[in-house]
Amino acid sequence: MPTVYTEVEVDVDLVDFDTNDLLDELENRGALPVEEHGDARNIVEQIYYLRRQGQAYDHLMDPLMYAVMGRVL
Repeated sequence: MPTVYTEVEVDVDLVDFDTNDLLDELENRGALPVEEHGDARNIVEQIYYLRRQGQAYDHLMDPLMYAVMGRVL
């Protein structure tokens, strides 16, 4: 028996979805950034104080990118 494909047009609005449903979909797609932005704030504060003192802060850039985007280079 042959396989049949069909297209269906559905009118959907984002308000029809619960926030948890949207977060689950983003997580399934691997597009959900790490939620711990509190860590990002702490890292930015560390960078601020190190820059003020003229010290190196490059070692904090990868943890900052991971805390905000969930990925690093």
